[in-house]
Amino acid sequence: MPRAKKQDKTAGYTAKDIQVLEGLDPVRKRPGMFIGSTGTEGLHHLIKEVSDNSLDEAIAGYASEIIITLLPNDVINVTDNGRGIPVERHAQTKKSALETVMTTLHAGGKFGGEGYKISTGLHGVGVSVVNALSKYMKAEVCRGGVLYAQEYERGKPKKAVRKVGKCPAGVSGTSVTFEPDPEIFKEIKFSWKWLIKHFRQQAYLAGRVRIKIIDERDKRERSYQLYFEGGIPSYVDYLNRDETPKHKNIFYASKEQESIQVDVAFQYTDDIQGLEMGFANNVYTSEGGMHITGFRTALTRVLNDFGKKNNLLKEGETFTGDDVREGLTVVVSVKLPEPQFEGQTKAKLGNPEARTAVEAVVAEYLQEFLDKNPQDAREIIGKCSLSARARKAAKAARETIIRKGALEGFTLPGKLADCSSRNPEDSELFIVEGDSAGGSSKQGRDRRYQAILPLRGKILNVERARLDKMLASKEIRALIIALGTAIAEEFNISKLRYHRVIIATDADVDGSHIRTLLLTLFYRYFPELVAKGHIYIAQPPLYKIQLGRTSEYAYTDAGKDAIIEELKKKATAKGKAKKEKEVVGEGEAVSETGDSGEEGEEAVSAGAVAGEGKVRGINIQRYKGLGEMNPGELWETTMNPENRVLKQVNIEDAKEADKIFDILMGAEVAPRKRFIQTHAKTVQNLDI
Repeated sequence: MPRAKKQDKTAGYTAKDIQVLEGLDPVRKRPGMFIGSTGTEGLHHLIKEVSDNSLDEAIAGYASEIIITLLPNDVINVTDNGRGIPVERHAQTKKSALETVMTTLHAGGKFGGEGYKISTGLHGVGVSVVNALSKYMKAEVCRGGVLYAQEYERGKPKKAVRKVGKCPAGVSGTSVTFEPDPEIFKEIKFSWKWLIKHFRQQAYLAGRVRIKIIDERDKRERSYQLYFEGGIPSYVDYLNRDETPKHKNIFYASKEQESIQVDVAFQYTDDIQGLEMGFANNVYTSEGGMHITGFRTALTRVLNDFGKKNNLLKEGETFTGDDVREGLTVVVSVKLPEPQFEGQTKAKLGNPEARTAVEAVVAEYLQEFLDKNPQDAREIIGKCSLSARARKAAKAARETIIRKGALEGFTLPGKLADCSSRNPEDSELFIVEGDSAGGSSKQGRDRRYQAILPLRGKILNVERARLDKMLASKEIRALIIALGTAIAEEFNISKLRYHRVIIATDADVDGSHIRTLLLTLFYRYFPELVAKGHIYIAQPPLYKIQLGRTSEYAYTDAGKDAIIEELKKKATAKGKAKKEKEVVGEGEAVSETGDSGEEGEEAVSAGAVAGEGKVRGINIQRYKGLGEMNPGELWETTMNPENRVLKQVNIEDAKEADKIFDILMGAEVAPRKRFIQTHAKTVQNLDI
């Protein structure tokens, strides 16, 4: 038997298979490496990258005003009155410095020299990345009384930098206009809310810089101006505006420690959740980093030492990090010459020296603060002691529950109508309100991949409920078992049985209440499900408008009015056409072509449009609950992936829902009264 030839493993893999990406091509090839994602977060990251350059000018003391404008078609313009990007010929690239900065990775004034001592970005990739991911970009620079400009298309210059006009005497600065590339971003829609939130942070952190945001996307132009002199203590006060502070004075420390400027402000509230905001050179580090670690270490150590020294702690009592951070709102800001961010998106600070500097400054100033403010000190220690006792009680309760097997050994809840698929990526869980909606949705669903879990009544408010009390609720326990992830220390997201968990409540006040309760539950106890995009809100229609055999669905009052108006126009047109075609003859109606016949059941007579523009025969049904829909309607409008409208919930959505629920259902009357008075005139679809 002939021996088989040994296969050459190298065959088909040659030098021709090695690609070399030049210029900005790597950015377009792998945009996620530079901006995190091509979704909403990455889209808004483009604004941050461009505005960071303007903020660097402000931090350096050269710019006093920054203007961000949303233009039609979601085009963005960022303008500052700083020094302006240099335009002269660059010795290394043999091109204008402006073109070099805008089109070359790792090119900028932040690698050394005297341009910037402190800056938000040191990688030199920010604005060039935005250029690469933009369909169109234009840079304009005022320097020395001359206005320079250059245009780009997907990162490539259309022409050389040229003089296009003059600038008023003493005026300088940079203006960048860009249009994100639809080839990169599937959805291009900038959020006004995001802009306000982000630049509010920057205005507090930068201090004495006027930031103006203008929206020119539609006819109703709006603008928002931000200017704060109070710095980060004012920011803490703003963050706690809807909370009840536990102590009067806001702690504030500000000191340069080993070439690092450290600014820290905090205040405790009566909430059980804390809020940590970390910034490095004005960049929000969403994943924390060494500066946050340094703060936590100093806070825990100083409060323990102070409590023991002043006999404010019981024998053997010691605070943990979780104890001292419960209900704490803190802003930690560091400015350092060479920040080491983990990744281009700068989510985490890696400088070890930042930890040392923050720890030293906080320890020094906090000891002094507690000594000078004894009443505040007692309130802080009391808050931490209460947190420690609650932690111990909750731990004991959890251990008891786990020993008794509250969740283990349970089969799937009987009310759950499960799907046949066992692939979590394909599976969906609809959480519906009541047995009526449950019946319709069970009949209307696609059993292959859609599961239905009806909830009876309003679930427990978990805002301030202990875990043992929460697990005593049949509805919550059924939901946890259905999800499959367990809870608390036992939580395991890899065991999630459905990758789309869809809240489908009624379009009335009770439905909104239940939806908010569920969002609060997910935000408090299943934040990872929210963060990873597993939670959705169904958007069922509010109205069904029917004329003859034609029916359409409206999701808003404005949509309903538009559909009725369209039907009115069609009825008018049909009526006129019928009148024109009718020829009166010996007792029969004959068409202009000579053929006789009928219009059919869907025909609208000439008299269908009568008086005051009303259309006879239109039936309008207002859906207050999913149970009012038959299975076919429910599938067509709310469950069919081809037609339905789902809103994916993010952390900010859930956090906002939790905040609103706390305002409306909490013990404090004043915030609730203020909320109702503020929003009374704008309420819609009120079920009374």
